[in-house]
Amino acid sequence: MKQVTLSVKGLKKRIGDREIIKGIDFDLNEGEVFGFLGPNGAGKTTTIRMLVGLIKPSAGSIRICGYDVRKDFTKAMQYMGCIVENPELYPFLSGWDNLLHFARMLPEVGRQRMNEVVELVGLQARIHDKVKTYSLGMRQRLGIAQAMLNSPKLLILDEPTNGLDPAGIREMRQFIRKLAEEEGMSVLVSSHLLGEIQQLCDRVAIIKNGEIIQTDTVQSLLASQERILWRVEPIQLGVEVLGRFTEVNVDQKYIITAYDELETPEWNAALNLAGVKVHEMNRKLPGLEELFLQVTGGGGAGIE
Repeated sequence: MKQVTLSVKGLKKRIGDREIIKGIDFDLNEGEVFGFLGPNGAGKTTTIRMLVGLIKPSAGSIRICGYDVRKDFTKAMQYMGCIVENPELYPFLSGWDNLLHFARMLPEVGRQRMNEVVELVGLQARIHDKVKTYSLGMRQRLGIAQAMLNSPKLLILDEPTNGLDPAGIREMRQFIRKLAEEEGMSVLVSSHLLGEIQQLCDRVAIIKNGEIIQTDTVQSLLASQERILWRVEPIQLGVEVLGRFTEVNVDQKYIITAYDELETPEWNAALNLAGVKVHEMNRKLPGLEELFLQVTGGGGAGIE
């Protein structure tokens, strides 16, 4: 059984008389990539800042590898690496000297570990070049190498593909999957690139107005929104018949209903019995973007 690397229970944050985060609960398991999604102002960044110790929660608990962040902050942070927004690097130093600078702040991190993280992020050929000559993707990888110097069990990445071109995004996605699958690391990824999250993550949590409204595997979330598009004649009679069994919407020439594997054959039989000709039945699985817009209402603004 996989261990729980990050456990968040009843997490709240109040600023003045406004409750920004309203009681968040989720667990992140060993070797899992977990997506954190929400519109602007939903509370993603505020939550991440609490997870990494930049701001204090008003209530609730955060445990990393069993250690409570409030009670055992130093021990909890030993198991975590993070990049919040952009990695902070010294452009006029080499990649190696950047790592050396941070390694000196950590106990028992020497050249062997530095070489390991350089190889892990694939920067062997450029590690002694100055960071100012690096592409954005290389800087992101160096930032992750820095975050991994202390051999964390949990890696938190806030918008890791921000500003990358399609090739860089694909490379970053493959790298994060490698960390989870080969290194057994737990990775929490906050992102607004829904297509990437759909390909990258094992599970996702969707947050809106400071509350998590859904948490599940990507496939399960999408399956819950699966629909059937019916092209029938006459359409009005089809709407009447299908409306006896389920909620019905009409989009131009199609009638749209939920998909139910057990009930759908009966609905089809009822249409035939009523003299409705069924010309087409298509199952439609929404993309994560469509699901996201449905459950969040399509946007938001305010404190992030």
